[in-house]
Amino acid sequence: QVQLVESGGGLVQAGGSLRLSCGASGRTFNTYIMGWFRQAPGKEREFVAGVSWTGGRTAYADSVKGRFTISRDNAKNTFYLQMNSLKPEDTAVYYCAAANRFSITTIVASYSHWGQGTQVTVSS
Repeated sequence: QVQLVESGGGLVQAGGSLRLSCGASGRTFNTYIMGWFRQAPGKEREFVAGVSWTGGRTAYADSVKGRFTISRDNAKNTFYLQMNSLKPEDTAVYYCAAANRFSITTIVASYSHWGQGTQVTVSS
């Protein structure tokens, strides 16, 4: 069974940092685009960051550019989201996802595998 499992969420003060991890099991994802999305209460799920197969290309939402860094370790079948300078508006449930595509996509429906989500809460 294919599974993506997020970890690393929690409560942090504004300006602080968190590192989210996403471990994959059941198959290897080294030919999948990996992405992070988030969903705040009452809002639609939105793209946060994506990384190419090798990690050589990345993409970010404008709202997190310069603060968040996505990376992957294919040998460990794991990928990460380093979040710095966190703001209260970053509060959401964060999801990792995998897309069987060649190029990074921001479209939710393009991702076929999803984790269960991890809560990130940033206090002011």
